[in-house]
Amino acid sequence: MASRGFFSKLLLSQTFLGSSLHHLHQQQFTRPLSSIPSTTFAAVSPLNFDEKPEPGIAASDSSILDLNDVQRLFSSVPSAKLLRSAVNIHMAAVDPIVDIGIWVMRSKLMETAVVKDIILTAIHHTFYEQFVAGKDLNETGRTVRRMWDAGLRGMLVYGSEHAHDNESCDRNFDKFLQTVESTKSLPSSSTSFVIVKISAICPVGILEKVSNLLRWQKRDSSFNLPWKLNALPIFSDSSPLYHTLQKPEPLTGEEERDLELGHQRLLKLLQRCAELNVPLSVDAEDTFVQPAIDYLTYSSALMYNGKGDSKSNPIVFGTIQAYLKDARERLLLASKAAEKMGVPMGFKLVRGAYLSSERKLAAKLGFESPIHDSIGETHACYNDCASFMLDKIADGSGAVVLATHNVESGRLAAIKARDLGIGKENGRLQFAQLYGMSEALSFGLKNAGFQVSKYLTFGPVEEVMPFLLRRAEENRGLLSSSTLDRQLMRKELKRRLKAVFEMEKRADSTIHQSYNL
Repeated sequence: MASRGFFSKLLLSQTFLGSSLHHLHQQQFTRPLSSIPSTTFAAVSPLNFDEKPEPGIAASDSSILDLNDVQRLFSSVPSAKLLRSAVNIHMAAVDPIVDIGIWVMRSKLMETAVVKDIILTAIHHTFYEQFVAGKDLNETGRTVRRMWDAGLRGMLVYGSEHAHDNESCDRNFDKFLQTVESTKSLPSSSTSFVIVKISAICPVGILEKVSNLLRWQKRDSSFNLPWKLNALPIFSDSSPLYHTLQKPEPLTGEEERDLELGHQRLLKLLQRCAELNVPLSVDAEDTFVQPAIDYLTYSSALMYNGKGDSKSNPIVFGTIQAYLKDARERLLLASKAAEKMGVPMGFKLVRGAYLSSERKLAAKLGFESPIHDSIGETHACYNDCASFMLDKIADGSGAVVLATHNVESGRLAAIKARDLGIGKENGRLQFAQLYGMSEALSFGLKNAGFQVSKYLTFGPVEEVMPFLLRRAEENRGLLSSSTLDRQLMRKELKRRLKAVFEMEKRADSTIHQSYNL
């Protein structure tokens, strides 16, 4: 009767989920943009995007994205993990808990060895295990294999960013290269991407200065940048240039060498990715360094993305942040320029992860925020960009990763992909969610016949947690809007409890009848 012990504990925990967690949910704060429920939209063509309330579980077009059958959705998730996920996600959705976690990790408490060990142990067994794939590549590899068995793929992410010198960049480069090499030991096709942040392999100061120079050249086309390589368009006419109000000084000889070193690190990663046939996705970062990141990404794409054959699969993918007002125009310009050059270009489409810092910087400089004024506008931009890329794929060019935790965005993209005849066999379309989040959407899209990946951050707890805390601080609304996932998990937990109790009731009845005989 081992199941009695486990499910008795499960029942107690489920009671906790059904009452005290509901009370915590009522204490959540409403925040602009990112805290609005993920299924609230404004109208957009051509995805027929209508503003509507939270649809809950019973939404339209369930034939393409069925979230009603929770037994099928979570069939590959053990009960203990499902329960732990439900509890962790709920705690992470409560702003005071996030605030306390950020304060503790940045406080002097972390300077005391004993206290630090206690805190890190507590974090390790809660949020770390929920949102981090492993402490090293071996543990992460086991996570990839478990996901692969469940029908999902992995995007490997060494959680490092914002290096300030070449020594740090070299260390990070070695970690990224090891990550690429690790894919050799994993099941074929189980790894969809290796992710890199350019600020981890090229000093932030260099990226900031290069971005200023590129912006000034946008203002003044006669401004000469002797080090600049051929690339795709970086700016649109609506791109904000307020970061650079005065003509910047040119790069010194040493700075040019540092830029070249950063670019060579990226090219070496791409060379190995090409040899192992594993695409590399370059993450987007803050707008004060994003022009330099796009420049390095696009110039590398022209070298490695099968020039002359726009229908081949790209090796390097850039990232477009749909919460930026100029996102759609930049996507169109870069995509059309690549097509004209005969270069296949892939993009990862996200909503954006630097909301707070972007608004603060713009306000500090006295300019309008580069972020859309409403969550509806961000949703509309995301879906419009997704629709554009799906049309490109249907025409035989381009590739896209639709990284979204928004159920309605996933549903609309899945419907259009189905109508265009784009399915799992077409590797140019993939969906993606963060590891430990939006499990229902991930499995729902997988069950609908699409390729789905999870963004797998890995590393020791003391190294990865600062990175994750920065993301939590910027994306707390993303966690607080995970109502549907928690609702579906609770429904499946209740179903499993009921099934066990009914099974044991029948067993007890059978035993009782045998005694009477």
